[in-house]
Amino acid sequence: MKIADTSGQDVVLERPKNRKKRIIYLGLITLFIISILLLAPAFSRWSSAEHSVSYDRVRLATVSRGDFVRDVSVQGKIIAAVSPTLYASASGTISFHVQAGEDVTQNQLLAEIDSPELNNQLEQEQATLQSMVIDKDRQVIQSKKQALENQKRVDLAKVTLNAAEREMRRADKAYQRNAISSIDYEKAQDDLQNAKLAYQHAVQDAKLNKESLDFELKTKRLQIQRQQLMVNDLLRQVDALKLHSPVDGIVGQLVVEEKTAIAKNQPVISVVDLTQFEVEVSVPESYADDLGIGMEAEVRAGNELYQATLVSISPEIQNNQVLGRVRFQGKPPEGLRQNQRLTTRILLELKQDVLMVKRGQFLDSGAGRVAYRVTGDVAEKTAIKTGARSLSHVEIIDGLEPNEQIIISSTESFQGAASVLINR
Repeated sequence: MKIADTSGQDVVLERPKNRKKRIIYLGLITLFIISILLLAPAFSRWSSAEHSVSYDRVRLATVSRGDFVRDVSVQGKIIAAVSPTLYASASGTISFHVQAGEDVTQNQLLAEIDSPELNNQLEQEQATLQSMVIDKDRQVIQSKKQALENQKRVDLAKVTLNAAEREMRRADKAYQRNAISSIDYEKAQDDLQNAKLAYQHAVQDAKLNKESLDFELKTKRLQIQRQQLMVNDLLRQVDALKLHSPVDGIVGQLVVEEKTAIAKNQPVISVVDLTQFEVEVSVPESYADDLGIGMEAEVRAGNELYQATLVSISPEIQNNQVLGRVRFQGKPPEGLRQNQRLTTRILLELKQDVLMVKRGQFLDSGAGRVAYRVTGDVAEKTAIKTGARSLSHVEIIDGLEPNEQIIISSTESFQGAASVLINR
């Protein structure tokens, strides 16, 4: 008996077409073509790059517009705005009443100078003044006596004149009656004339004597006045032997030792006023022509900025530096110390709405005329023109536009390549 197999039950089916795979393949091909089209420009730039550099080795900055401040940052030291040094007004021996570092107030006695020579000269001039005053008083008495004598002569001459006039009247009447001779009458006339002349001369002599006495007395007074000025000047010099503090502050330094013989005009002691501070700055010589009195400045003390003003500039250059002084506009920081170091920023120039970029070593590499502008991953060499420079930014006059990026780090390793690939 034959057993039938299952071949009769099998039906051959037609194999279905795989459309899904074909769609996937077609999509991949399309994506590949699009990628090639998109990457072709970048690939072209990459292939044309003459040099490549790692992204970590370059610094980028964006060109922007804003207010450009040209400044210079220097180190300054705190100095007292008022720090007078007292000098010896005469030679002598010094004696101090204070010590270095001691607090003092204005007009407080700091030291005294013992000058026997100056004190002796003062006593001599005072004695001379007293002698001249006595001499003047004697002259006043002499003037009064002489004036009395002169008045006496005038009075006697007046009496003589009156008697002569009376005799002349008697002679006139007697001559009219022929009681006296003509000779006696003429004699009476001569006596009257002599009396008149004597009286006139007595009056004039008295007047001249009075003028002479007044002149002598005036001369004495002027001599006394001159001597008094000399005594006053010596009193001033003796008083200057006591050295008083001109300000409130502390004693800075005792220049000489206690009980030391000092010479005239020798420095003796210094006083520091701690309530008024200024900052002494040393500015590089290259900025000397740009400095001007009245420029604004900023002084950094700790984490705070304090507004200040440049108040003085040295007319000479020392060690390629120009010395200047900056004064705080308001209240200075608390706790300042003499010779304390502070960072000071002097604002040299302000330009509004200018094109600028952060400062970097690219200025030295390209002498300020070349920059590498970044587009994507490629930096292209571009000619630029720069203007003023500050500590943080440089002015761009030509060659760049706002929002463009450039390499601000050193570009010496690029060796002048026209384009550089940046490997990120």
